[in-house]
Amino acid sequence: QVQLVESGGGLVQAGGSLRLSCAASGRTFSDYSMGWFRQAPGKEREFVATINRSGISTYYADSVKGRFTISRDNAKNMVYLQMNSLKPEDTAVYYCAARISSRGSYFMSAYDYWGQGTQVTVSS
Repeated sequence: QVQLVESGGGLVQAGGSLRLSCAASGRTFSDYSMGWFRQAPGKEREFVATINRSGISTYYADSVKGRFTISRDNAKNMVYLQMNSLKPEDTAVYYCAARISSRGSYFMSAYDYWGQGTQVTVSS
């Protein structure tokens, strides 16, 4: 069992930056590969980024590639999402997720645990 708590969301103007954090507790954090997903109003939840448990391998949705960076600190049980050049279409609730695997995934169904989410709003 692992518990996930996201933080760092807020209101930002287009072109601005935010860094989301996800704190994990429970089982050994380095057993898990991690992902970030988001859900905009009236839309389905979608994949944003994933990182494997060692932190070596990352993968991004095309819509955020080059603007967002996922990283992790296994010593602190933390995963981060640095978001730059934000656009109004990035407005969503952002969720952190964990899966017991050496590899990340862009499939929601691959994840075992989810946080409650943090709201990101980008104004134009």
